[in-house]
Amino acid sequence: MSTDSLRRSRDVPGLVAQAREGDPRAVARLVTLVENGDPCLPELAAALTPYTGQAQIIGITGSPGVGKSTTTNEMVRIYRAEGRRVGVLAVDPSSPFTGGSILGDRVRMQDHATDPGVYIRSMSSRGHLGGLAAATPQAVRVLEGAGCDVVLVETVGVGQAEVEVASLADTTLVLLAPGMGDAIQAVKAGILEIADVFVVNKADRDGVEATYRDIQGMLALGERGPGEWRPKVVRSVASRGEGIDDIITAIAKHRAWLSEHGQLQLRREHRAAVEVEELALGTLRARIGSLRQGSALPTLAAEVAAGRLDPYAAAARLLASLDQVDGDGG
Repeated sequence: MSTDSLRRSRDVPGLVAQAREGDPRAVARLVTLVENGDPCLPELAAALTPYTGQAQIIGITGSPGVGKSTTTNEMVRIYRAEGRRVGVLAVDPSSPFTGGSILGDRVRMQDHATDPGVYIRSMSSRGHLGGLAAATPQAVRVLEGAGCDVVLVETVGVGQAEVEVASLADTTLVLLAPGMGDAIQAVKAGILEIADVFVVNKADRDGVEATYRDIQGMLALGERGPGEWRPKVVRSVASRGEGIDDIITAIAKHRAWLSEHGQLQLRREHRAAVEVEELALGTLRARIGSLRQGSALPTLAAEVAAGRLDPYAAAARLLASLDQVDGDGG
């Protein structure tokens, strides 16, 4: 990239203004800055802050092949029919060789490719665990700042511990399908706790009634106090557009419950706390990494390996070294 191109790509006020006007190229550049961890991110976050906090964030997760992308595509269609601007962040698995994404989710959402009211971005997980990419929270902020009323975050096909989306979304959908053992996996994964809405997709298959009963049975075992949210269970055949209205209705009911019980603000405060903590930890890791270039960390590691120092004492000395560096810098 030339110096002029680099300068243009970092014209944060200009890019934010263009993104607010609906320019998809400006939104794409902003998300790219986020993904690349560009040094201008503090400036970008400050510029976006006045425009964030209003969008509805919906997480969509489930096992590979359960129909997440097809369901997302149909949800976009309904939200657009309501006149709402929609952003989609589809996290794809990354190549272990190049770190790139196959962009499969974006390929499956070509129905909306020419709609100026829809912005779809595939993000490579880049090896990040939890079903999301490390840059996903900041990318959500970009789409909020760009004026999206609804942001759909579709995760990588999840395993038994990839439930990170619940800390990002206002409402989390967990998709299941008959014949895939998903109900049992939900118990093992703790997905029972993160789902606000269960969607039994591919409901035209054999075994749908058994899957539906299994989920309802698991929900009946959960302890909930008066007024607590009981996850809804809906059925759909997303490939035919069936049941999508029921999904949207269930999301709306959950949104209303969140607002009525003050939970929406609590969720967003928790999301902000997680985001701030991750940024602070990232800065701390970078500072510790800088000590690797000096003698502090290698010296302490040698002491621990030789049995002359315990790891807790070594960690305390390492933090003291960081404080010393800050003091010398000040």
